[in-house]
Amino acid sequence: MKRNILGAALLALGMVVATAANAENAALTVGQNASSPFMRIYGRSLPPIGHVGFCQQNPAECERSGPKRVKMKLTLKRKADLRTVNDLVNRMIRPVSDMKLYGRIEHWTYPAGKGDCEDYVLLKQRLLIERGWPASSLLITVVRDENNEGHAILTARTSKGEYLLDNKHSKIMTWNDSPYTFVKRQSDRDPRVWVSLTRPGQRQIERTAVTRTNPIQAPTEE
Repeated sequence: MKRNILGAALLALGMVVATAANAENAALTVGQNASSPFMRIYGRSLPPIGHVGFCQQNPAECERSGPKRVKMKLTLKRKADLRTVNDLVNRMIRPVSDMKLYGRIEHWTYPAGKGDCEDYVLLKQRLLIERGWPASSLLITVVRDENNEGHAILTARTSKGEYLLDNKHSKIMTWNDSPYTFVKRQSDRDPRVWVSLTRPGQRQIERTAVTRTNPIQAPTEE
């Protein structure tokens, strides 16, 4: 009986810690609510210069296509898509900075064996579109990582919430289970337009390095 009580207490404590961690992560992004499965947007933002250059070089990749503001129905097959593509690209590509590859700070392109975080994202986005995902459900997203450094990930908008594909993590995570501060992302109306994920008029909270102890789990069927 004592063991059962102790086990229940430990489980409850774990749930409280996990909820507190989610709330802390979301609180670092001013205006976001950890209890929501979807992020809130706050008007237009300037697109990253690397994405502007990518669209100039690849105009067909940045045209509006398919329905706007789609949330993909999250079936078992679609969950498998996310895991397969994330794992495949993370294994295919070796991380190398744009400065080493191209002699410039920012150069977004489809990678050929190596590239930086934006290149991972571009390839994952294209592969998922080829698997039938609508472009408006796959949004390139700019964040600040645990060390307050700029980083790019792919946000997949689904019927069950928003999930992140990331070259730093092998498992798929929900946006509110991530260690990131969210800055901006593509609009789900127009891939050339970017929107802010931070409430305007307030100073962004500065992140300090955080060590996560809980494993990130892939989405499961409800």
